[in-house]
Amino acid sequence: MNTSGIKGFFLEAGAIARFSGRFFREMLKPRFEFAEFLRQCYFLGNRSLPLVAITAFIMGLVITIQSRPTLVEFGAEAWLPKMVSVSLVREIAPVITALICAGKIGSGIGAELGSMKVTEQIDAMEVSGTNPYKFLAVTRILAATLMVPVLAILADTVSLYGAFLGANLRGAVSWQLFWNQVFSTLVYGDVLPSLIKTFFFGFAIGVIGCYMGFTSSKGTEGVGISANSAVVVASLAVFILDLLAVQVTDILKLN
Repeated sequence: MNTSGIKGFFLEAGAIARFSGRFFREMLKPRFEFAEFLRQCYFLGNRSLPLVAITAFIMGLVITIQSRPTLVEFGAEAWLPKMVSVSLVREIAPVITALICAGKIGSGIGAELGSMKVTEQIDAMEVSGTNPYKFLAVTRILAATLMVPVLAILADTVSLYGAFLGANLRGAVSWQLFWNQVFSTLVYGDVLPSLIKTFFFGFAIGVIGCYMGFTSSKGTEGVGISANSAVVVASLAVFILDLLAVQVTDILKLN
């Protein structure tokens, strides 16, 4: 058994936890960099929007097309809008959106801050009296925490539209009938937990991306390592958080 690998994992997890704790301390201190926060919201959301929208549309279309033959076999074709809508809104759209953001936002933050670290721009900010953590990390983490849920809501909408088109490729489901079935099936217990967990996804992506950038080393090679590590660790964090969210939601529903 490789104990050094396990030890390294826990050491890295502890370092990320300390980095997260510093975020909450710095966030409450004045002054808040509101202009930089808005700029990061625009860049993070705008960069990920086309990829999220296209992926969500194709995802809704493909899932509907693949689910239809099975439901037809059991004589439950009328359940297609209900089944697809619950699957997309509860699990598939939020998780896929978070994974896309882990690759797009996480790698972008890791590479940007990593390049600033190895070129000593972060050290120069400290010398000039600017708090680099508050200006660089806090704004990006808050922006990621806010924009991932917004992108997830967009993904839900676009994927359901793709599902509507998929349902009409080999059938005839009216616009009103499709959406009536969707909204009669979805309840707050489906929508609210899936939305809440996207805030945690965004926070984890932002924290991990900033941490990898701030701890970058080894010159230009370290920038690539930071970007790659941000994607891998953020994607793993998304799956772990999703597992925890599903367990908590299931317990609350049972009670």
